[in-house]
Amino acid sequence: MALADRPLVPEAWVRRVDAVLGALSRCAQEPAWTGTRWRVGGATVAHIFGGEDQVFRITFRGEPDEVAAFEHMGGPYFRSGWGGNAIGLVLDDDTDWDELAELLTDSYCIQAPPSLAEQVARP
Repeated sequence: MALADRPLVPEAWVRRVDAVLGALSRCAQEPAWTGTRWRVGGATVAHIFGGEDQVFRITFRGEPDEVAAFEHMGGPYFRSGWGGNAIGLVLDDDTDWDELAELLTDSYCIQAPPSLAEQVARP
């Protein structure tokens, strides 16, 4: 689902994210208020969406020290205002999808119950 002034995320990008997160136990893809999100239980692992500025973004969770580091790195990373451990990344043709896969796996491990997170082989 997309709002009228927000672009739809390219389906290939949604599939790339789902290939990582959909493979993790009990992590489910679902429509969000805009774009698509992945959740484990009631916790959001990642949210991909097009912004009103026509830029595509994904938000996910990170450890507190990582959030600060990514915020200070600057573009394509940004600090999301959706909580103290949320990281954002602008998606474009130069996105490093291998790095993003590692970050998404970490996000899952942060959000998932410990019994599920400990089953994950982290990169």
